[in-house]
Amino acid sequence: MPDMSKKYKDEVKPAMMQKLGYKNIMQVPRLVKIVISCGLKSSAERDAFGEAQKQIAQLTGQMPVITKAHKNVANFKLRIGMNTGVMVTLRGTRMFEFLDRFVHNALPRVRDFRGVPRTGFDGAGNYNVGIQDVAVFTEIDPDKLKYPLGMNITMVTTAKSDAEARELLTLLEIPFAE
Repeated sequence: MPDMSKKYKDEVKPAMMQKLGYKNIMQVPRLVKIVISCGLKSSAERDAFGEAQKQIAQLTGQMPVITKAHKNVANFKLRIGMNTGVMVTLRGTRMFEFLDRFVHNALPRVRDFRGVPRTGFDGAGNYNVGIQDVAVFTEIDPDKLKYPLGMNITMVTTAKSDAEARELLTLLEIPFAE
């Protein structure tokens, strides 16, 4: 299996230039970063944040940060400064390595998988997809998980529209649902 960053440079960029009619290679949309976040209940036990940090670090090879609340929300019993989740931002080589493992290892292990939804685009060329259970990744041992852990994966691109971003992600082998 070829390296994803090499595949992007050698195959995806020329294909995008031809399909979208760009004259300059710098106009071609590219994947900037992947943000992986996991929200936890504010009333969750303290070790839930530690375990979430450990699991996300194991997946990404990078230590995630704990996110905190910026506002008081009475309905959620949330106060400013309370821990709300963990997140990590991947760029460069780690981003392409994670994308490769996500597409080729994790997604095929999802039960009744028919492709990722096409509705995850935000109108500015970025794509969001949620994973119900992190145990679909081969790096995670499901027997060691104390708390159920899902996560959101955001792929940030330089595409100007959702159509360009969809084309880019399709060429990067992300399987969209029909």
